[in-house]
Amino acid sequence: MNGITYVRGDATAPHGKGVKIVAHVCNDLGGWGKGFVLAISRRWSEPETAYRRWHRERAQNDFGLGAAQFVQVEPYIWVANLVGQRGMRTGRSTGVPVRYEAIDAALGLLAGRAAELGASVHMPRIGCGLAGGSWARVEPLVVRRLVERGTPVTVYDFGA
Repeated sequence: MNGITYVRGDATAPHGKGVKIVAHVCNDLGGWGKGFVLAISRRWSEPETAYRRWHRERAQNDFGLGAAQFVQVEPYIWVANLVGQRGMRTGRSTGVPVRYEAIDAALGLLAGRAAELGASVHMPRIGCGLAGGSWARVEPLVVRRLVERGTPVTVYDFGA
């Protein structure tokens, strides 16, 4: 066992007590409209609004690959927008948009915020949906950046 708890369910309805951070991977284009972000937007409007503003004002902030934005959506729930995807997959795309080094850097920022808040982290298999990544490559990053630093992590697999 690697210290990650795997459950079936919806990561936007995180289990457990205390402060929780729902983490997911975003692209570096300011696009929000497919994949897990739709579930986030169905539950809370603030993460999308904050992400779009963050991208729009990127000349004056830290937006870019490897960055992380934290948006409080409920008294004990935050959403972490992690920029770990270069562009988006299109019909003409070759290769995948996932950038493992960017996910790793953003997870480092997430670890710091989780420690500050005393929070657990909840996520789908980040970087492995539309970003086209491999969980076999992402999971060790999650373990090294979060689990080994004492942050409880729950990964949610949606559906049956």
